Amino acid sequence: MTVREILKMGDPRLLRVAQPVTAFDSDELHLLITDLLDTMAAANGAGLAAPQIGVDLQVVIFGSGEFNPRYPDAPTVPRTVLCNPVITPLTEDGQSLGAFEEELGWEGCLSVPGLRAMVPRYAHIHYAGFDQYGDPIERTVSGFHARVVQHECDHLIGKLYPMRVRDFTQFGFTKVLFPGLDAGVDD
Repeated sequence: MTVREILKMGDPRLLRVAQPVTAFDSDELHLLITDLLDTMAAANGAGLAAPQIGVDLQVVIFGSGEFNPRYPDAPTVPRTVLCNPVITPLTEDGQSLGAFEEELGWEGCLSVPGLRAMVPRYAHIHYAGFDQYGDPIERTVSGFHARVVQHECDHLIGKLYPMRVRDFTQFGFTKVLFPGLDAGVDD
């Protein structure tokens, strides 16, 4: 098990645009994914992107099948490895054209420890990409699943969730905003 250091906001490596994966099913990619999974599990994360551990590749992992102390009310999201993702916002009826509904929801980030904010995200999305073997993945999702995917994919374009906050009266320390939440780590 290799738990890697998670870069924190302020590190310029988090602001870079990640490069696409070109070598699937390689030893290097499998090792990276193992490190991402181990690191995410150790930090009770719902997702993690390669740039968060200093790797400049378009790789994200996400998912939760059991109780997560950082997101105790979150629904299950299938454990997924996603390389070279493309996100398409959808309307409520699943169309890719029209007025895209946004939802506000609380987010935290392992690269922004101890803080949470109300962040707008598309309510419904279609995402596509590849798994670590180069096999295609395509899903249409909404709610928490859509939020997690968008959050993690933002890391691939050098965005952290505070950059999306519109109302800073809903941004603060987790322990102040949610005094009963035992995050298990410093969020």
